Amino acid sequence: MNKEECFIESIQKHRGMLYKLSAIYATTEENRKDLVQEIIFQLWKSFDSFKGNSALSTWIYRVAMNVGIYHSKKEKQHLKIQPLKVDFLNISQVERDDFEEQWSIVQKHINELSLPEKGLLFLYLENKSHQEIADIIGISKSNVGTRLSRIKLKLKKNIKNN
Repeated sequence: MNKEECFIESIQKHRGMLYKLSAIYATTEENRKDLVQEIIFQLWKSFDSFKGNSALSTWIYRVAMNVGIYHSKKEKQHLKIQPLKVDFLNISQVERDDFEEQWSIVQKHINELSLPEKGLLFLYLENKSHQEIADIIGISKSNVGTRLSRIKLKLKKNIKNN
């Protein structure tokens, strides 16, 4: 398999994650599409630099999150709140109706998290292990656990005080 075929296969395999991540770091549909394109461009541009020291998926997550954070910072002057969309969760309409009020409260408080906190929470919600998150973000496994605990406590406290 040549480089281009390998790259396309990798993007196809991880495209769901790219779209979910773009929903965290971009506020409009147009910005989400632009962000996905920018992530794919940056992945292609640096594809030759992937040395295989980690799993390809770990490298893709790392690049995608860095591009997402950069994108958010670049557009920060235009953004007041960065909403996290529930659309990517596969919830039936009946469940969604019951879930809507609770989700809007949780969403409000997630949107108040810092960009790194949102990224860490995203990886946690993607069912990544603490070790995988540590590899992606470049911190220790115990630091991941500590940060996640703090994020959970922060969300719990803020939701309780809502």
